[in-house]
Amino acid sequence: MTVMAERPTINGSEPNSFEDLLRTLDELDVPDGYKAEIIRGNIVVSPWSKGYYHRVMRLVCEQLEPHLPAEHSISYGPFLYVFPGDERAYGPDIHAVPEHVFETTSNHLDGEALSFVAELTSSSTRDDDLTGKVETYGRAGVPVYLLLDMQEEQTTVFSMPSAKGYEACETKPFGEKLSVPAPFDCVLDTTGFKAP
Repeated sequence: MTVMAERPTINGSEPNSFEDLLRTLDELDVPDGYKAEIIRGNIVVSPWSKGYYHRVMRLVCEQLEPHLPAEHSISYGPFLYVFPGDERAYGPDIHAVPEHVFETTSNHLDGEALSFVAELTSSSTRDDDLTGKVETYGRAGVPVYLLLDMQEEQTTVFSMPSAKGYEACETKPFGEKLSVPAPFDCVLDTTGFKAP
């Protein structure tokens, strides 16, 4: 289930800016088991991942961690990355950034600092994972976007960010190995990514 506030209001009036949406997002009382993001000018509340997604996220992190750029960390914690130029705020399933990004009291982290992001699709966010996030992450200069299509059981790695999104991508079915480009330059084994 996804709850979408088509036109969220602040004190009875429509928000005027992306900053208003961020303030509204901060004030939301999101139920346990849900996360909130700003997608296409709307605040979208969606359920947390299915249980087996944890295994997949852990496998990705374990494989990429030895290949992280210096002073970077990778996590699948619930953090909100902001992309003001696209008026988007995403809570990616997996993210890698330089450690200094977390040296803030704000809960709005710099999306342009990301060196890696991965999204595991769900029926509620799949469309944006396949389209809007490809464009936003690419325009922000995120070097690698890994899309784990849990419905189609395939992995796509996007690289070479540009003003239009990404210039390169490669797709493999779950169970095969996939090259993850710079700054990681490693191979991701997708064995164990399928649903139980």
